[in-house]
Amino acid sequence: MKELNSVKAKTVDSVIETIANYVLDREITSDVALETARYVLIDSLGCGFLALRYPECTKHLGPIVSGTIVPNGSRVPGTSFELDPVHAAFNIGCMIRWLDYNDTWLAAEWGHPSDNLGGILAVADYLSRTRKRDLKMRDILVAMVKAHEIQGVLALTNSLNRKGLDHVLFVKIATTAVVTGMLGGTKEEIMNAVSNAWLDNSSLRTYRHFPNTGSRKSWAAGDATSRGVRLAFMALKGEMGYSTALSAPHWGFQDVLFEGKEITLSRTLDSYVMENILFKISYPAEFHAQTAAECAVRLHPIVRDRLDEVNRIVIDTQESAVRILDKKGPLHNPADRDHCLQYITAIGLIYGTINADHYEDETAQDQRIDQLREKMVIVENKQYSIDYLDPNLRSIANAVQIYFKDGSVSEKIECQYPIGHPFRRDEGVPLLIKKFQDNLETCFPAKQVQEIMSICMDSSVLIDYQVDEFISKLLI
Repeated sequence: MKELNSVKAKTVDSVIETIANYVLDREITSDVALETARYVLIDSLGCGFLALRYPECTKHLGPIVSGTIVPNGSRVPGTSFELDPVHAAFNIGCMIRWLDYNDTWLAAEWGHPSDNLGGILAVADYLSRTRKRDLKMRDILVAMVKAHEIQGVLALTNSLNRKGLDHVLFVKIATTAVVTGMLGGTKEEIMNAVSNAWLDNSSLRTYRHFPNTGSRKSWAAGDATSRGVRLAFMALKGEMGYSTALSAPHWGFQDVLFEGKEITLSRTLDSYVMENILFKISYPAEFHAQTAAECAVRLHPIVRDRLDEVNRIVIDTQESAVRILDKKGPLHNPADRDHCLQYITAIGLIYGTINADHYEDETAQDQRIDQLREKMVIVENKQYSIDYLDPNLRSIANAVQIYFKDGSVSEKIECQYPIGHPFRRDEGVPLLIKKFQDNLETCFPAKQVQEIMSICMDSSVLIDYQVDEFISKLLI
């Protein structure tokens, strides 16, 4: 009967087994990946601290039952909450993702691999505080590299969005695998947990698209990473797995939700995704619009005093942006606005910058925004779409050009790679560090900001920090 409680005795879907082997056996040796993971860590935490300024985010935080404290539980950075690891993962994941300002991965599927940090940090703090494992921050960075790799490589060839499914499924898969490993799970237990994550299926993308775009897109990843933690704990208690969760005829994920197409891993799992991750540095906006935002800000000086003279604005973009962000008509909430290419471009043209407050109702009432949106024409540039999928380029290009009523035309401003792209790392990292410090200052007093910065800016100091001691530095 023991065989029935595992996937070990049967032929297991190769994707599930490959992921388990990677979590257990792959040593991360890439200095570039580990250094990039440090930047992802500070950037993700900073995004969470900034989100604490917004009541629509903070209303989701804390214990489900007010006043509940879990002794030696997982703590939520930027707060005084002490929760069980599952709910702490939701809290941390919700904060990080709320403003759409954390890292991004673009391929056949889109996503934000730092969403997994919610589960990783929550479990690591719990393990450290209960002395179940002696974890240092280097272990966190390694876990981040592996979660990024699992989510990102799945995204290379498996387009959930074309089936109407949301990318947070891949967050759930990655968190489940990595956290089960962190908890000391065997290969069998990791496969059991991951198979259950696949059986959970996936959220619909309904909440990311017109006419239903809403705030769920800001907490969906927190939900996914917390579910991964729950499944990991269940596997450690002996919960059974399902050997062909993906491939079972008629009833498996592939037949039910993927039109019979095989889920594949197109490259060996190592550290490719972390090394090539995209950062949102300058603007909190959906990533396909980042370069349009840069173009708009560059055009701001020549258009700010001529807004009434604008006749037409042409935006050249990639196919993915057309599908996700081309929106006409009313925009009902901040989530709706930061998923609108026209809105983001209009903000850049009018204000010369873009920040999270620009998506709130107060700014959205500026009539100039919709006046400009009505004059915008979105055009797919076929070469941009090709370069977007080229693994040697991974461009996210946009171009903006303004036509005035008097017949004059602005320069066509084109941007192939946003400042958070790997091709612009040297330019981007100093700005990423400044973004982190600015975000810290929204949450902590000056002395605490200085202490956190001194730890995080020296990789040799950070990697040797005990996890629970590091989290202690981030509490209110």
